[in-house]
Amino acid sequence: MDAPAIDVSALTDVATLSTPRLRLEPLGIVHLDHVWDSLFDEETLRLTGTRQSFTREAVARHLESLAGRDDRADWALIDLETEGYVGEIVLNELNDDDASINFRVMLAAGRPGHGYGTEATRAVLDYAFDQIGVHRVELDVYSFNPRAQRSYEKAGFRHEGRQRDTLFWDGEWVDSILMAVLSTDERPVAP
Repeated sequence: MDAPAIDVSALTDVATLSTPRLRLEPLGIVHLDHVWDSLFDEETLRLTGTRQSFTREAVARHLESLAGRDDRADWALIDLETEGYVGEIVLNELNDDDASINFRVMLAAGRPGHGYGTEATRAVLDYAFDQIGVHRVELDVYSFNPRAQRSYEKAGFRHEGRQRDTLFWDGEWVDSILMAVLSTDERPVAP
């Protein structure tokens, strides 16, 4: 059996997606101020294990580089009611030989806990399986983030394992929880 064919046009020309409360639009330079602000939120940095410092110019270059990439898809999450920035969601690290891709999501300060991450994740998983054609979407999440783990489970991810002591944060070792969802898994229905 051959691995499914990946439709890279779904990566090079990222579609705008909609959910009941969100618009997922291709992430780009127009989102620079919001992305830049998120890099200074201590809780966001902790949950993502980010220690690196960034320059505004480097962040701008990164955002400008996203359009037309054939190995990833990045979206900004926009609240339909307020037009406010909610965060970003990303499919990256495409492995077309194995039809798999990595997943990550980052919600802006004050946005976690309202179901936005789960809602956006379901939309992106549909896109990954139905448009890009991957078989597997995977992630790892730090063990000190059970809220994200529950959100991923609600969207269909399953626990696959645990990597011990992958992050040293605030004087303590933290484990990574490995999770994935397959195209053949039953997809949860949104409430």
